[in-house]
Amino acid sequence: MKSDEVDAKLVALLAENVRTPVATLARRLGLARTTVQTRIERLETTGAIAGYTIRRGAKGRAALRATVLISIEPRSGPAVLARLKALSGVEQVHTTSGRWDLIALLSAPTTEALDDTLDDIGAAKGVRSSESLIHLSTKIDRS
Repeated sequence: MKSDEVDAKLVALLAENVRTPVATLARRLGLARTTVQTRIERLETTGAIAGYTIRRGAKGRAALRATVLISIEPRSGPAVLARLKALSGVEQVHTTSGRWDLIALLSAPTTEALDDTLDDIGAAKGVRSSESLIHLSTKIDRS
C-alpha cells in the first residue's frame, strides 16, 4: 500500500471507532504501533484529522430532525447566518448551488419546538423563502 492509502485506511478505521487502541490499528494495518502513532500525530498536525467527537445514538438525539432549504435575498447572507446561528435548534448550515442558497439541519425535542424554529427562520430578515423536510428515519449514516 502507498502512504496515502495507509493514511486513508487509518482514518477510515478511526472513523469507525476512534477509541480503537493504537496496537489494534497497527495490527489491522500491518504496521508497527509507533508508526501508526506517528501517522496519527502527523494527520492531526496537518489538519487531516481536525478532532475527535462522539456520535449520538437514537436515545441521545433529539426526537425530531429536519432539513430546511432556504432562499435568501442578495447580500443578506451574513445577517441570515447570524440569525440562524442564534437559533438553538439549528445544528448545521451549508451553502449550496442551485435554486436554494442554504441548507440548514435542525433538531427539536417536540413538534412545537420544531415549528417555532421553522417560524423563526421564515421570519428572519433576508429570507426569501424556505422549504422544510422532516426526517422520518435514517437508512444510511456514515458520519
